[in-house]
Amino acid sequence: MNHQPVDATTATSPLPMVSVVVPIYNGEADLPELINCLLSQTYPKDRLEYLLVDNNSSDRTLTILKTSAVNCPITIRPLSENQIQSSYAARNTGIRAAVSEIIVFTDADCRPQPQWLDALIQPFVNKEVVIVAGEILPLPGTTLLEQHADREETLSQKHTLNHAFRPYGQTANLAIRRIALEKAGLFRPYLTTGGDADICWRILGENIGRLEFAPNAIVQHRHRATLKELQSQWRRYGRSNRYLHELHGVDLMREITLKECGYRLARWLLKEVPRDIKKALTQPGAGIVSQATLVNLLNTPIGLFTARARTAGQQDSKLPENAKIIDRL
Repeated sequence: MNHQPVDATTATSPLPMVSVVVPIYNGEADLPELINCLLSQTYPKDRLEYLLVDNNSSDRTLTILKTSAVNCPITIRPLSENQIQSSYAARNTGIRAAVSEIIVFTDADCRPQPQWLDALIQPFVNKEVVIVAGEILPLPGTTLLEQHADREETLSQKHTLNHAFRPYGQTANLAIRRIALEKAGLFRPYLTTGGDADICWRILGENIGRLEFAPNAIVQHRHRATLKELQSQWRRYGRSNRYLHELHGVDLMREITLKECGYRLARWLLKEVPRDIKKALTQPGAGIVSQATLVNLLNTPIGLFTARARTAGQQDSKLPENAKIIDRL
């Protein structure tokens, strides 16, 4: 899946124009750090535009966007999507306004690293490449839930790139050629989750081109720090499974029953906890149980909690009829 090396003739060609689309809903707190990350990009500023799309926020997001665009050393174009409350509708608004041959996507709560765009755009020297996914790494976290997610690499693109149906990249770090969007269509504007898989699968299913992974194109994202946030995240994953099952016929995820949870929790308490504590205390320098050991001890109950949340999301959802609509350029 690694991209092809750059040949001498292509390397001397002008770098492509790039449009970066960011949907934003109530992102007032995230905008200062996001804009600092955009300012730090090493990709030539005269080949870039940033389309920051307010999705009917109730805070000062749009005002901050307009203020930031004035006298800014990078090209920021504030846009609004007020008709449909959906990040995919907001992304479509950005795509339609974009002037570039390559459209890049990230989110307001993501933190792109300075070399992000350089690394993300490089695989496009191969004309067969129409989608590039960069890597998503966690911002430093201190809670047990954040450290558990870090250990499981929950955010990493390696999970989506190895999907059993077809690979796809998450829109937190994704780039698509405009020509692929012209042929396969834009995001489904009324879809609320799963749109990144859907658009990649439509493009790949029509054999427009191929997808590449750019591991050095890094954005950082914060893991969920509370049980409520974690439950919401995994219920959304469950809804996404259901929607993609209805749209593409992919298999549903195996559902975890309460009976299975009870059995696995009993086994955890009676077998895994004593074993792991004994192992931790017999290691050189062992004393008070460390936070890393606690993360390891809690792996089973946290995993069951997220699995049950995903099951609930999958069981309780049904694809809305209007979510089947595909926008076109």
